[in-house]
Amino acid sequence: MNHLVKKAQKGDKKAFITLLQQYEEDIYRMAYVYVRNKDDALDVVQETAYRSFSKIGALKQPEYFKTWLLKITINAALDLIRKEKKVVQLVPELIESVSLEEDMNLSITLKDVMEKLSENEKSIVLLKYYYDHTFIEISNIVDIPLGTVKSILYRALGKLRTHLKEDDICEN
Repeated sequence: MNHLVKKAQKGDKKAFITLLQQYEEDIYRMAYVYVRNKDDALDVVQETAYRSFSKIGALKQPEYFKTWLLKITINAALDLIRKEKKVVQLVPELIESVSLEEDMNLSITLKDVMEKLSENEKSIVLLKYYYDHTFIEISNIVDIPLGTVKSILYRALGKLRTHLKEDDICEN
């Protein structure tokens, strides 16, 4: 994979397209989590492709191509949200429950609670628990120091617990 990145950095369009296709689904899912609609997510994918192609020469460590690409995706999604002043909602598929009625109540509550988090907090919670990234990877993606990522995550989890307790959903 590193050889493809190096070829793409030298201007090989086929290598770049191969790389992009390899991560297209990850880019789309990340975009969709933020913009919450198919058309906007596709716009973010397209913007990510454009930005990454035009800036691939700036990538210093080819082994972090995917991390770099997801960072561009998040930034493109946030730019679109700011531009259109959209509300970011949690994707319902992220929520697992036993019954449909519990699903719907929990889904609404988690969406409401996630809305109370800042953009950084949402990003870090999603990257950690939905995409299963390590703290170091998250630090690279959101371009925040490692200690700050941990602090933001624990603060966000505290907010989530507080709000869930207020709604009598979490018992601990």
